[in-house]
Amino acid sequence: MDMTMTDIDELLVSWGEPRYRAKQVYKWLNSSVAPKNMSNLPLQLREKLAQVPFGSSKVHDKFLSKRDGTVKYLFELEDGNLVEGVLMRYHHGNTVCISTQVGCKMGCAFCASTLDGCVRNLRPGEMLSFIAQIEKDHEAELTGVRFVTNIVLMGSGEPLDNYDNVVNFLKRCTAEDGLQISARNISLSTCGLVPKIYTLIDDAPNVTLSISLHAPTNEQRDAIMPINKVYPIEAVIRAAKHYAETTKRRVIFEYALIEGQNASFEDAKALSSLLRGIICHVNLIPLNPVKERSLSGVTKNSAEQFAKWLNDLHISATVRREMGTDIDGACGQLRRRVINELCDKN
Repeated sequence: MDMTMTDIDELLVSWGEPRYRAKQVYKWLNSSVAPKNMSNLPLQLREKLAQVPFGSSKVHDKFLSKRDGTVKYLFELEDGNLVEGVLMRYHHGNTVCISTQVGCKMGCAFCASTLDGCVRNLRPGEMLSFIAQIEKDHEAELTGVRFVTNIVLMGSGEPLDNYDNVVNFLKRCTAEDGLQISARNISLSTCGLVPKIYTLIDDAPNVTLSISLHAPTNEQRDAIMPINKVYPIEAVIRAAKHYAETTKRRVIFEYALIEGQNASFEDAKALSSLLRGIICHVNLIPLNPVKERSLSGVTKNSAEQFAKWLNDLHISATVRREMGTDIDGACGQLRRRVINELCDKN
């Protein structure tokens, strides 16, 4: 699943296979189809390919939200690790939110993904397989075009902490011989690994950059995001401004509204002052409850008020639609619950 077209071509040529076989195999891999089911290949080649480790995933479980149709997936990797993905339906298409690591080591105080640290990075083929598994799960809805139209790298893990694998995944998603999903339909969310934001401009310039900001001052951000002590707000904002000016793309700032911490009018004024002059939009998120954390989100009315304050201060802002709260919608919740249940059984 990790192999590029060139990799497959070189492998098959070394086996004495005709070159056109590489395109056939690669097309199957983009749909996460195992060699035994590659029906247009000779049996002997299928058996030979089956000896190569596959590196895909399967759906371990899934949960459908009765409120909004969101589907939360728990994927099982070949080494037994579990990771999450979410399918969200919008009028403009179907968005899949995927993970980039098994767990996370960033330590953000409001996130369930980081509670047990980072187990390992996900490989490009594993991330591709999540999309393929979701498309298989909705085959009845395919109409000759892709079922998944948008991708957000906003699940468990820090994408820029798994930089090479994520960039290779993005190239596979957007390639003419890959998934053919426009880079402009892909969003990457980072907590602010500043040096990697600068290199991302060269490696994936058309991807929408989302920055998890969540506070307008270093003092406030230090308290909830340990990464801020390495890359403080000033450095993050400089990188964001450079990204926007270089790519001509709007940067999205994710801002989780936490009761009593970052949701006052003074916070709105400080945030507007911080972001002024950057081509950007603020995505306000009423914090999803995480039972292992003591933090709580604001009400919908309070979130709308904060958005109004920002817009009145000439900073574009909207409140993100809450989805999947009845199915462990926040990153890491479902995986952690299932792992704990399995441990209890054993």
